[in-house]
Formats: sequence, C-alpha cells, structure tokens
Amino acid sequence: MSSRSVSSANRAPARIYDPKFQVTESYRDSLPDMQNTDASQIQGANVPILQVGISNFRLPLRYRTRTGEPVSLETSVTGTVSLAADHKGINMSRVMRGFYNYKDRVFSPEILEEILHHYKTDLGSSRARIRLSFNYPMLQTSLRSNLQGYQYYQCAYEGQIDDLNQFRKFIYFDYVYSSACPCSVELSEHARETRDIFGVPHSQRSKARIIAEIAEGTDCAIEDIQAHCLAALQTETQVMVKREDEQAFAELNGAYVKFVEDAARLIYEQLDSDLRIKDFQIACAHLESLHSHDAVAVINKGLPGGLSADYSDFKDLLC
Repeated sequence: MSSRSVSSANRAPARIYDPKFQVTESYRDSLPDMQNTDASQIQGANVPILQVGISNFRLPLRYRTRTGEPVSLETSVTGTVSLAADHKGINMSRVMRGFYNYKDRVFSPEILEEILHHYKTDLGSSRARIRLSFNYPMLQTSLRSNLQGYQYYQCAYEGQIDDLNQFRKFIYFDYVYSSACPCSVELSEHARETRDIFGVPHSQRSKARIIAEIAEGTDCAIEDIQAHCLAALQTETQVMVKREDEQAFAELNGAYVKFVEDAARLIYEQLDSDLRIKDFQIACAHLESLHSHDAVAVINKGLPGGLSADYSDFKDLLC
C-alpha cells in the first residue's frame, strides 16, 4: 500500500502553534462540548450535585462604605450552582464570565441577588450561591495619642438563592481583640492583698467570627458590625501605639476582663438588639497564654431552621 493512501487520522498531528489561525462561527460550533453530553457519559452515580462551580478567582472590586465613598479591594470570588441528575456538568467559564458583567458595580450584599438570578438562568440551575472574600480597611484612632492607622478586617459577602428564588444575604466578619482572664486578675489581686506579692494577670489575642444574615429590605454595613463588636468587647487590638496608648490599653483590659463565654454573650446582646440582623452565629477563640490550648465558644440566635451553633474548625480562628 502506498504511503499516500494512509489515513490522515493515523498520522501524528503537527506540533506547532499557529498565531494567525482565526476561529470562525462554524469552527466554534464544531468544537466538542463535554459538559453538555447526555446522561450516558456520567461517571459514577447519576445523582444531583448541590454545589459545583469555581473558587478563588480574583479581581479588584469596589465596595460601598458607610461614608458613601467606594473603596477598591482585591477580592476572592467563589461561585457555585446546583446540577440536576442526568446532566454531565456545567460550563465553568460562565461562572466567571457572568460575574465579570458586574465587575464595575459598587458592591453591597444586595447586588448578589441580581448576579445569582443571572447564574440560575445562564447555567440552567435551580440554586446558586456566591461569596466575595476581602480585607476591609477602617481607620482606627489610637487611644490617647490621637494617631491613626488602618485596621484590616477579614470579611465576606455571601448570597444564596434557592429553588423558589428566595434570596438570603450574609456578612462574615472577623474581629480581633484582647481578652484578660477574670480568674487570673482575681488571683493576682489575692496574692497582692494577702502576701504582698506582685502578679501579672494573663491576657491574649482573641478572635470572634460573626456570620450575620441581613434582613430583607435593610442595609447593614461592615462598619455597623464592627461597631457592635467594639461596643460589646471594648478591647480591640490597636494599630498605632505610643506609651500613653499602651497604658490606656492595659487599663481597658483591666476594666473589661472577660472569659470566652462572656465574649460570646456580649456580642450576642449587641447583634440581637439590631433589627437589621435577622439571624447570626458567633464563634470566639481565646488563644490562651496560660495554657497550651485555646478556649472556644459558639453561640447562635436560635431561630428555627436558622444558623446553627455547629462550628468545629477552630484552628481557622488563629490570629
């Protein structure tokens, strides 16, 4: 048989990249589409998937601030949708491409509903979920020297939409504070009063993680969540510190001693008083300087079917 009669399918493809090649509509239509093959191509059990999508695609987004002046922040985005049985997969790139249609907007939790409706329509899904994670800066004034520096808060906006198009919006907020142990304070005072012995009560850097579900038709800003935490705990860690500020911070820790149980309940009291916050979960960790382990507490508002007090990844609260 002549070598000329050998099928082109049996020849090795050319190992070149043609920078001049232009994609036509007919060529694009000829490309294989594995995501939209029929159910016979499914590997494993033919069951629905509750979340499928992409995580940690990053871009700068503008966020609304309490003053009205937007701030631009690097953002990590996770977008997922549901996938019904008998469907092989989703077109992953549509999650990112769809989000990029909104990249020039000024973001608040309310905008997520619009994006989620787009996801449901564009990807043919019954449910959708999106999360924007970012570090949010706020100017903090020192306690007595009146210096200012930026405190950064780990935050996220999350939106969820279900089969009935019911939309829920959440703010995630991490708050770092100092916690002086009430027991250590009293024991140190006992040593001074009974034996004239000087003792230093122990305190430690601590973190509270808030998940706040925002009620429909209301506007609750990150600054509002921060204000609730500050009012509850008083001892936020400082950015700018001179000697007079360090002394003031020691006095604050003496005035507002707290166990981890106290911290959780104090934040509960603040969040529960805000009618804009429909539901919440609070997880606190005190990174003990006395012990080799941490003290933790979790509390929730307690709404039927709402956010639970189920929290176990306490290592994620290290700070």
